[in-house]
Amino acid sequence: MSDGFLYESFRGVDWGVATADAIAAPPPPPPERGGHFRQWTDDIRQLVGVTPDAHRMVAGWPRLQPDGPGAWDRQALDRCDRALDSLLELGLKPGLTLFDRSLPPWLEAFGGWLARDTAEHFAAFAAELGRRFGDRVTRWITSTDLAGPTLADHVAGMYTPGRGIGRAGLPTVHHILLANGLATQALRAAGASGRIGTTVTLVGGYPATDDPFDRLALERLESWTNRLFLDPMLLGEHMVTEDDVSPVEATGCVHPGDLEIIATAQDMLGLSWHTPFRVTAPENLPHVLPADKCLGTLNEVNRLLVGLGFAITPFDDVETTAYGWPLIPEALADAVADLHDLYGELLPPLSVIDNGMGDLDLVDETGHSDDARRRALLRARLSWLGRVIARGVPVCGYEYWSVLDNLEAKFRYTRLYAMAVPDHEPPPRPPMPSDWVRGGAFASPVPSGAAAGLTLVPTGPRAQSVGAP
Repeated sequence: MSDGFLYESFRGVDWGVATADAIAAPPPPPPERGGHFRQWTDDIRQLVGVTPDAHRMVAGWPRLQPDGPGAWDRQALDRCDRALDSLLELGLKPGLTLFDRSLPPWLEAFGGWLARDTAEHFAAFAAELGRRFGDRVTRWITSTDLAGPTLADHVAGMYTPGRGIGRAGLPTVHHILLANGLATQALRAAGASGRIGTTVTLVGGYPATDDPFDRLALERLESWTNRLFLDPMLLGEHMVTEDDVSPVEATGCVHPGDLEIIATAQDMLGLSWHTPFRVTAPENLPHVLPADKCLGTLNEVNRLLVGLGFAITPFDDVETTAYGWPLIPEALADAVADLHDLYGELLPPLSVIDNGMGDLDLVDETGHSDDARRRALLRARLSWLGRVIARGVPVCGYEYWSVLDNLEAKFRYTRLYAMAVPDHEPPPRPPMPSDWVRGGAFASPVPSGAAAGLTLVPTGPRAQSVGAP
């Protein structure tokens, strides 16, 4: 696909960089900043003939309100003021993210996202930042990721030891969605002039085989990731499983009027993209994951997932990056297209956040960064996405997170999932999260069989079953 096609396809798209740097924090020394921004800028200029002019940063809630509601750190606020003014002086359009996984300690002490009051405190925080910075911020993102501090942390126990409590943690999903709706309303009431939205982690992939049950397994994965957050935001109702049960509502956390607040219209929706999954039905796992590719860590992950009706397996014969991400340029476009097929015109304009280009670590024969190869892969990814845009999917932005951001997910969990492993490396065996070692995050309750008691036996043909001994 020619660069001319790319230019026409992405006319009107905002190009920028997202970074997890908290502008409330004291700036790090100059050598630690800027390198990946320049590399990304050069790549986009070469491919589509434009220069990224947007820069998004995190406000830093723990630094701005370290001691409680209403207790503001004036020096941190001043740093935010100076950072925003500096961006404007450079001709950049500032974007501001209000929350990036870390809550102030005083909120953590009272339950964090398990506590409903956290949503109200977040709305008050958003209102004050809207009042102070609303005339300079061109785009507001309430959260860099809705799933990380809720589904991943409080349900699955991926981060903080002891916080993974299975389905009992699902109220955190409701509360962060409620916080997003309340914050959106608060920013508008404060007169913030920029676009307002939030970010969800876009999950997509492919069935491992042509078996219809593998397709059903992929739909279950997408339900427990994409639909868990987007059904309330776009449809005004919590995700319902095949058993006609809403796992979130079953916890009793939903109050009258909550879903109307959660469904507050967004000006845009950020999509954080990591990597595609290859998905299979639990009963097919022994067939698609033969013994010579069975990694102990992947077995442990699937012990959790089979309780939800799906499992994941590495891609076959797919080139990977040095840390194991499969290089499938069309995967992002396929996932965006699937999302549009599901929600159609209900989707607000989409801004794709490519969470640290998975091909950034490519090197040439001399050991230096292979710019030509990296740009060829980026061109392929953008070409596929351009086709989706041409079909009418409203993509309004494309951003890039620094390769230095979110290292835990890149170097630990990608390898833990073992979606692809370079041939030149031994199978990775990163440490399991302690919550997963104790038992299955989804083990109680599950409709049929306890996930923690499942034994995966990928040693035989399709007839080999996966079940409790």
